[in-house]
Amino acid sequence: MEENNYFKPFPLLSGYHGQTILGSLLNIGLFLSSKTEYVELPDKDEIAVEVSTPKRWKPDKPTVVLLHGLCGSHRSPYLVRLVKKLMRRGIQSVRMNLRGCGSGRGHARNFYHCGSSPDIIAVLEYMKKKYPDSPLILIGYSLGGHLVLKTAGELGDRGPELLEQVISVSPPVNLITSMRLLSNPKNRMYERYFLRHLLDSIYDLHALFPDLPPVSLPPDLTVFDFDELYVAPRLGFRSAFEYYKNCSSLPLIPNIRIPTHILFSKDDPIIDPHDIDTVKLPNCVEVTKTDHGGHLGFLGAPGTQHGFRWLDSMLLKWIKATLSN
Repeated sequence: MEENNYFKPFPLLSGYHGQTILGSLLNIGLFLSSKTEYVELPDKDEIAVEVSTPKRWKPDKPTVVLLHGLCGSHRSPYLVRLVKKLMRRGIQSVRMNLRGCGSGRGHARNFYHCGSSPDIIAVLEYMKKKYPDSPLILIGYSLGGHLVLKTAGELGDRGPELLEQVISVSPPVNLITSMRLLSNPKNRMYERYFLRHLLDSIYDLHALFPDLPPVSLPPDLTVFDFDELYVAPRLGFRSAFEYYKNCSSLPLIPNIRIPTHILFSKDDPIIDPHDIDTVKLPNCVEVTKTDHGGHLGFLGAPGTQHGFRWLDSMLLKWIKATLSN
């Protein structure tokens, strides 16, 4: 495990709220052309992926599959930013939408959740079948970071057949811990943001598929209430706690057999970076913890080695190192 303290935050933005909020807001020029493709799942739902291919890319060159976080989509700024940089380096990118998200709206009757790793495996198999000679790298952010670790752990020894590398940014590896942090009063603004988008997505889903059972949720919900009253019962769990316990990626990390980087910030308001210290890591898994960075922020000081978008620079560095091996 690597205790990484060389990230120097942008002046006046060392606090986790500033890093978290401004990290998601300070984005310009986010238009990115791509080709929409649909991956059919065993239950006949479809997942939309947005494929961006450089002009000089060849089928034996690398492909990076990126997965957004809770309430995100292929349009999430952190995905678009990185894909633009990958394109300039001649690397094909695939921004995967979880069920019903982004360009996949209306193509899935079922909803995405913390146990959606089989959907990721389906996309990886689709890409591997289409481009058998293209090395695949999988990157996930926040909830997506949890899901890529869950996927890698479930793949076990089969993992190296599909993937060259996995990168996970700010993953909630212990869902119970993250839910407790999210429900802390100091994090109420984050919970309200997630809850508003979660409710909008579910009401939209039931409007698109009116034959689904009606939604009846009380006012003044928390995210835990939403999981307890809607998500867990729909998935066959007796409670939200059972759902969190069964879907957490933490117990699966020791099974990973793919070179993996996991990045945490010690001041992340909704992720406890110390949860991962409770499991024995395989040799192929490296963990980096910075003192600052918030949740998906990592806005660096000007003039430092990796610049303002420190996160993007580190991801590119890890990708390059893997491809050079």
